[in-house]
Amino acid sequence: MTLLHFDTAQLTATGDRSNNEDYCDYRDGCWVVADGLGGHGGGEIASQLAVEGLLASWDPEAPVNNSVLMRGIEAAAAAIRLRQEREPGLSGMRTTLVVLATDGERALWAHIGDCRLYLLRGGRVRLQTEDHSVPQALVRAKELTPAEVRHHPDRNRLLRVLGDDKPLRPDMPDRPFAIQAGDAFLLCSDGFWEGVTEGEMEVALAKSANATEWLERMAFGLRRKELSGQDNYTALAILATGS
Repeated sequence: MTLLHFDTAQLTATGDRSNNEDYCDYRDGCWVVADGLGGHGGGEIASQLAVEGLLASWDPEAPVNNSVLMRGIEAAAAAIRLRQEREPGLSGMRTTLVVLATDGERALWAHIGDCRLYLLRGGRVRLQTEDHSVPQALVRAKELTPAEVRHHPDRNRLLRVLGDDKPLRPDMPDRPFAIQAGDAFLLCSDGFWEGVTEGEMEVALAKSANATEWLERMAFGLRRKELSGQDNYTALAILATGS
């Protein structure tokens, strides 16, 4: 079977905030976005440590499976914990995280908090992760619709994060799944998905020839809305291609 290749574009911006607590990076079939929690001190440090810790542990020769991905998340948590131990003033730093990994045939992802992954296949959103947040819990209880999460007053109340002393509980599929040419992935922080609807993701993709165009179209639409108090926003756009 011919391995797929991946066209990637990345973006991170401060928005209306004074500093950027988001961080993203990728290497060797592994992409990561993290969003440090404002108000907990050291959010920008936590997000960078998480991304760099996970990627530093990533072995591109290892099989893409749940145990390997879990070890990556454990490495991210360990990097934060070590810094907290060395600098007690950063003991309260926290971050959310979403990661995508692939060997060119299959893909697997995991997330903690409200950074999201979207999979678009055939130009339509086929899958998106479910936030670990109070509004998402209300969606599961059928008290909110998914669209109402975007502007819910409690959307920043998170139930799972990296950096606290609770057991790691990332969500991930039971097993990797086959990917195909034309699949598009979007990993993003809440500052991005709050201002870009699923329909807008689909329209932007339909008009784009590559990952850079897709991400630029979405970001342009986000900025054009001039949302009050725009949070940091960060995204990785990934297109699977046959060559």
